Amino acid sequence: MSKINIKPLADRILVEPAAAETKTSSGIIIPDSAKEKPQKGKVVAVGPGTKDNPVTLKVGDDVLYGKYSGTELQHEGGDYLIMKENDILAKI
Repeated sequence: MSKINIKPLADRILVEPAAAETKTSSGIIIPDSAKEKPQKGKVVAVGPGTKDNPVTLKVGDDVLYGKYSGTELQHEGGDYLIMKENDILAKI
């Protein structure tokens, strides 16, 4: 994980999605057209939170999020999602 210079505002979280599975548990290789969007990732940056709602996650946490949560962005060759903390479903 490289140092990233994006600092989310308020209660937003920057997440690096996990890589999509390339093989099933039985060994079948999944083609690119059939791969599903991953729903887990690693927190790479957190905002300071708001006065009424402090951020509870920290950098390095592994999280699960909704399938259509967040806004996708690319920065320095990496793919990231930025979302509000309440879009995070669970901490792994």
